[in-house]
Amino acid sequence: MPYVTFNHDEWAALAQATALPLTDRDLARLSSLGDPISLEEADAIYRPLSAIIQMFAGAQGALFARAKEFLGFSQPRTPFIVGIAGSVSVGKSTTARLLRELLSRWPGTPNVALVPTDGFLMPNAELEARGILGRKGFPESYTPGALTKFLDDIKSGRDAEVPVYDHVSYDIVPGKSITVSSPDILIVEGLTLLQPAKLDERGEYAGVYDYFDFTIYLDAPETSLEEWYVDRFLKLRTTAFSDPRSYFTNYAGLSDQQAASTARDIWRAINLPNLRENIAPTRSRATVVLTKGADHRIEKIHLKRL
Repeated sequence: MPYVTFNHDEWAALAQATALPLTDRDLARLSSLGDPISLEEADAIYRPLSAIIQMFAGAQGALFARAKEFLGFSQPRTPFIVGIAGSVSVGKSTTARLLRELLSRWPGTPNVALVPTDGFLMPNAELEARGILGRKGFPESYTPGALTKFLDDIKSGRDAEVPVYDHVSYDIVPGKSITVSSPDILIVEGLTLLQPAKLDERGEYAGVYDYFDFTIYLDAPETSLEEWYVDRFLKLRTTAFSDPRSYFTNYAGLSDQQAASTARDIWRAINLPNLRENIAPTRSRATVVLTKGADHRIEKIHLKRL
């Protein structure tokens, strides 16, 4: 494979030449439920990664400036877009938030937006009508063309709307959206972002991958992902599931054994097939692959050769 590979310690050594250290307070604010990460680990992995992304963004900016001068046009530079993909429970949200925090501290990119792809899912009513509610998170469960249209607007310098997804009700919030307006960097986080383009209704190849300037794939063994999913499910019983508005409120009263069994059934029926069919096969398309061990620690960093 066309990658340069670093082990954890080799990569961590790069952090010593990178500014912008994190604090314990930062980490408490940014880490996700079920994705434990130490301050040392966050600094070791994400400070160098933010520096690499800055190098790519800076090089693209320099190319834009030269092209702008040569071509004589006045349009502003478009946002640099980072895509983060990987399985359910692998830690995409924590990675995305840590990178947003670090990248926004660099002088050239103070405005960093983060958009999860959950907002582009079809509403539950539509999924039920199509008979695919049980395949939520699979490529066919997203509103056709919505994410591509959003990214096209961003790359064209237009404001773009993102529907709001409520993880408690497990559904799109009707009539509610957020506006993303010309960020320096846009981070998009989701399951199947690295899939190749497919023919659309116009007979043209269209895919979100083509809009990304830098991509990250979070990798881990299937057995670890399952255990992390079960662990998070157990924790959610006493948090989100216990909310009366929760779509999963009927799970709140399960015993530990019942909850673990239910979580494994869901993992094996939905998340594992999606991982094998649609997510893991796209791993080699990423600019960087972060490979985790069973303890959530990133053991290998694979950077695509230039």
